[in-house]
Formats: sequence, structure tokens, C-alpha cells
Amino acid sequence: MAERRESSTSTARRAACARAGKREGGLWHRPRALNLVSDALLLLGALGLGWALVAWTFSKPLFPLRGLVLSAPPSQVTQAQLEYVARTAIKGNFFTANLEDVRMAFEKLPWVRYAEVRRLWPDGLGLNLEEHEAVAYWKNIGDGGGDVRLINRQGEAFAASSDAVMPEFAGPPSSAATMLEHYGTYSRILRPLQARLVRMDLSVRGVWRLWLDNGLSIVLDREQERSSIEARLENFVEAWPYLQDRLGGRIARADLRYPNGFALALVNHKTVPQGSAQMGR
Repeated sequence: MAERRESSTSTARRAACARAGKREGGLWHRPRALNLVSDALLLLGALGLGWALVAWTFSKPLFPLRGLVLSAPPSQVTQAQLEYVARTAIKGNFFTANLEDVRMAFEKLPWVRYAEVRRLWPDGLGLNLEEHEAVAYWKNIGDGGGDVRLINRQGEAFAASSDAVMPEFAGPPSSAATMLEHYGTYSRILRPLQARLVRMDLSVRGVWRLWLDNGLSIVLDREQERSSIEARLENFVEAWPYLQDRLGGRIARADLRYPNGFALALVNHKTVPQGSAQMGR
């Protein structure tokens, strides 16, 4: 009897302890939930550590840029100009340097037409420069006497200084490319005169004025249906030997703005009208 009472007492005590353990233990007695919580904490910790490592890496002076490699030595851009742009425009390290900003900074140099910048592992930048190749001086008559610029082989006007011997152009805004194209055509037509075309002016209304290095100036009107500028120039060149025989080297100015003839102005003399551009035949 005493044993049965003691057994029931022990059973009741164990049940009471189990109920108390559930009330006091809670989550700690749920292994699956604990595993999920620990995995989530580990994931958050790893993400935080990775982000901190990346931020620290890019904020510290790691992967510094140590050199700027040119694909070819420039002919117009100076070493001092390159060093100045490199010091002021290149910011950050190998990974953070903004290549577009660096490219635009180099293209602001007077003689640079185009710049290409790329990364060179592990600590450099590669630079390829396309320089302007000046072929003529240019003055925009719409600037009201502005500064003289230069024209490159693509017919683009750019601001730079040069002391090279080149032809001079003056014309309305956006006419530089057209004048360069006509310069080649007119030079070819005038070659038999054994003189070099050194200056061209184009007025707003389309009147061309050409100057040769022998002192002769030629005036041409805009294109006309009956006679193009090229045709009038060719007729004048064809008549040139006859004019030289008749007038010697006294011709200072030839006005070719007439469809079927031209007028000549002699050195220190009045204008001499000529009846036909074909008279030299």
C-alpha cells in the first residue's frame, strides 16, 4: 500500500516537473525553431560582414592608380598638359575612377579631337589621343572680329594656336567644312597659274574672294544656273596665257562674276573690261 502511494506520488511529481519545464523552457526546447533562428542570424551576420568588407576595401587606399600609359606620343599636346589633367581629373582607385569624366577632361585640351580611356590591370589607365591636324586658319565673320581659330582635316573649327604656314579662311558660321572642300577644288583649277591659293573669304551672300601668293585676287559670285564657279575659274585659267602676253604681270584683280566674261584691274591702273572669257582660245 505504501509502495503504491509512493509510485503515484513520483508520477505526479514528474508530470508537474514536465509541465513546469514547458512553461519555463519555451523556445529552448524547440530544436527546429532554434536552428532557423541561428541560420538567419548567421546569414545576416555574413551579409553585414561582406558589406563592411566591400565598403572598407573601396574606402581605403587599395588598388591605387600608379600610371597613365599613352598608346602613342602626341605631337601637339605637351607633357605638362597631360600631367595637369591626370592630377586634376583622375580620382579614386583602379575600380572607382570615372573613365567618362577622365575622357572628357582630356578632350578639353586644345589639340585633342578625341580621347579614349581604359583600365590597365592592375594599377594603370590606358590613354589613346586623336589630335587635330590643322590645315588652315579660320575666322568666323559672324563673331564680329573674334579670335582666329584653326580648321582640321575633317573641316572642324577648333580653338588652338599655331605658327604654321597655312591658308586663311573667313566665312559665315558653320561654313568651315564647305570652304575646305572648295579650297581643294579651286587649288586644283588654279594650279596652271603656278601660284598658290593662300586666302579665301566667303561673304554672307555667297561671294567668294580668292587671294594667290603672286598678288592676284579673284572675285567669284555664288553658283548660277548658266555658269558655275568652277566653269568660270576654268575659263579664266584658260585665258591666262593670252592675258599675260597682252598685259604682262600687271593684273591685280580679276572679277569673274559675269556669266560670259570677266573684268580685270591692273596694278595702279583702272579696271579693264574684257568682252569674253574665251578670248584666249
